[in-house]
Amino acid sequence: MSCTSCSTSTGGKPGGCKSNGGCSTGGCNRMNVHDWLANLPFSDPESSCRIMEISFNQGSRKDFYRNNSLHLFDKGEIVAVEGISGFDVGTISLTGELVRMQLKKKGVKEDNPDIKKVLRRATDNDINKWKETKAREKDVLIRSRAMARQLKVDLKMAEVEIQADGRKATFFYIADDRVDFRELIKIYATEFKVRVEMKQIGARQEAGKVGGIGSCGRELCCATWLTDFKSVNTQAARYQNLSINQTKLSGQCGRLKCCLNYELDTYLDALQYFPDDAEVLEVTKGRAFLIKKDIFRNIMWYTMPESTKHYPVSIEEVKKIQSQNRQGIKPDALETVEVTTGKPKEIEPEFVDVVGQISLRSLEKNTQKRRAKERGQQSQTRPPQNRNQQAGPQQGNQQQRSPQQRGPQQGNPQNRPQRPPQPRPPQKRPPQNRPPQPPTNN
Repeated sequence: MSCTSCSTSTGGKPGGCKSNGGCSTGGCNRMNVHDWLANLPFSDPESSCRIMEISFNQGSRKDFYRNNSLHLFDKGEIVAVEGISGFDVGTISLTGELVRMQLKKKGVKEDNPDIKKVLRRATDNDINKWKETKAREKDVLIRSRAMARQLKVDLKMAEVEIQADGRKATFFYIADDRVDFRELIKIYATEFKVRVEMKQIGARQEAGKVGGIGSCGRELCCATWLTDFKSVNTQAARYQNLSINQTKLSGQCGRLKCCLNYELDTYLDALQYFPDDAEVLEVTKGRAFLIKKDIFRNIMWYTMPESTKHYPVSIEEVKKIQSQNRQGIKPDALETVEVTTGKPKEIEPEFVDVVGQISLRSLEKNTQKRRAKERGQQSQTRPPQNRNQQAGPQQGNQQQRSPQQRGPQQGNPQNRPQRPPQPRPPQKRPPQNRPPQPPTNN
């Protein structure tokens, strides 16, 4: 099994991280925990937690072990730990201060003397022996199921986990009633030459060990992060206005889905504003019966016995009718509210034929405006010229004179005599140079 981020090459080993399926990101293990305190510095390293969380069988089982050595281990390393009359090999899934939070969550004390020790980093011999015992688990599981069927023991063998040194095997089984498997243990011990331990698990724990994809399209919660399995009943589905369909509400374990409890508290908080005992309302036409409650819109849907129409009524209106019914008053009808279903339909733009509507004159006007704008900008950017320097000596003397020294025509422009307008002479067009036409022969 490889990571999702490094793909799988030939031989079943990841091609990217080269960690043989035991990467530090946790993509190769189930029930992975992200250590968000791993990169934070601590003022007193000596007081750090010396207990580590070790995962076995690709994360299906986890346990705590104490690190009494001077070595510092990182997440994802394969280590050898104490086992039953031997040693076992597992992968470090969590280290540091976050382990203390897990110990508090599981109710385990840090100074508990029953916590086993971490022996060393796994050597090549340890890893080779560990792989050999893991290869035996499938055959042992198949043969154990056949033996239980021959002895007519009413149980289902879910998983077999063999210790790395091959001295102990743990059989995980599912049973509805109490099972007497004393004879079965003797047969398993003589057949497989191991020390046998039987552990009963539930259907949800089995689904977490097997794994799979849920109806939501994601991996099962019990196989990724869920550890505490709370009881789920059909009342949770009724609070959420779900149809009581056993096939849709059941998970792969055959029990009700754990995700029915995820939003149950939100629904219960919203339902506390709805009136109680509002299943039947008395109106003039008859009785109105409650069908469902829409907590997102604060609407209660009712129906009348003589019609199939559904009436959406607000919470305030329902409370008002309830108070009237207690006084013996029946309203004429139910005051419904408008309910908009879905998004408004978008009007698609129609096809318009614009051929021939665009004329070239409009384009010419735009070009003329643009050129005039460019000319105005160029004239503003030019530096102003001194007219006194460019004017002649006569013009300079005229500009230095006062208006009193000037003549009647050079003084105030209002005192100047106005000349009558003279007609402009007609403008003559220049002759056009036309090419000479050849003479025609009549």
